[in-house]
Amino acid sequence: MVTETKYGSVKRFGVRYGRSLKEKFGKIEQGRHENSLCPYCRKTQMKRLAAGIWSCRKCNIKLAGGAYMPGKRAIETVQAQ
Repeated sequence: MVTETKYGSVKRFGVRYGRSLKEKFGKIEQGRHENSLCPYCRKTQMKRLAAGIWSCRKCNIKLAGGAYMPGKRAIETVQAQ
């Protein structure tokens, strides 16, 4: 009996590409769709507009970051100041 794991949105790939690559891609894709922490107002309202462009719904600020995650450098810069 084969136990089926939950892959979420990567089920569309079927049996192709292997389990480990699909799990990595699933984690990246899940993080891309979640709200992230805004470095300015400290609320979890950051949303991805496009690859590398992030916008906070609360303070209406747009900033550049990573393609799939906002990036740690902007947060570290604000905390250092």
